[in-house]
Amino acid sequence: MVKTKKIPLRKSVVSNEQFPKKELLRIVYNKAGEISIDPTGKAAGRGAYIAIKNDEAKQAKQKRIFDRVFLTEIADRFYDELIVYVDHQVERKKLATVTYSIDEAPEI
Repeated sequence: MVKTKKIPLRKSVVSNEQFPKKELLRIVYNKAGEISIDPTGKAAGRGAYIAIKNDEAKQAKQKRIFDRVFLTEIADRFYDELIVYVDHQVERKKLATVTYSIDEAPEI
């Protein structure tokens, strides 16, 4: 009998949907009162997750989601940084699925 590995699920604070943990981005709020993006998912502090989708990052800023989640005021600069980071991750994911025919491959 093959043991199936349990996939940890987490809920996005923006959409309230559950996703596999690997498809989410963790935002961490530490004891020093600093908020940061936690790509490893292991930083110390209280964490909240959002899906790696452009619209979720924009909604987080619009609704000031992390201000509510962490009960503190968070600078717009953090939300802007988050949007840029998520856009970058979305583009990277797209690139990973792109395949070129030998004729269209970029010159190296």
